[in-house]
Amino acid sequence: MHLLSIVKPVLGHSATHVTGAFLAMGAWAFVANITHPLPDALLAACVQGTLSALITLVMKKALEALSTRFSPGGAVIGILMPPAIVWTVSTSVLVVCHLAARTPEILATIAVPASISLTYAAIYSISLWHQRRVAA
Repeated sequence: MHLLSIVKPVLGHSATHVTGAFLAMGAWAFVANITHPLPDALLAACVQGTLSALITLVMKKALEALSTRFSPGGAVIGILMPPAIVWTVSTSVLVVCHLAARTPEILATIAVPASISLTYAAIYSISLWHQRRVAA
């Protein structure tokens, strides 16, 4: 059996992406807060990992729905608005939840996840716009 035939279905599964987001961004939050007592760094990691998993789960569907809604507005609106809305909402959720959890290093904790989500949202938005354009 070819390795790619085993790996490809696993990489394409939503659970893989959600788990990867939890582990990667939770680990990042732990590192960003490592200079603080262990309970604080561990709580920040759990909060960020959970939020990243949930955001990963919702972001794709939200971008698809918003892309459809803004597509009649032309390329600029159709490409820019969906990621701007998704990023604003997800970053706001990160800030509010980390404030509630009393994460010591909020900016450092959310910098990487917010950057990655904006990059993903922008690339996927362009892809959706291009797919609609080709189909038309």
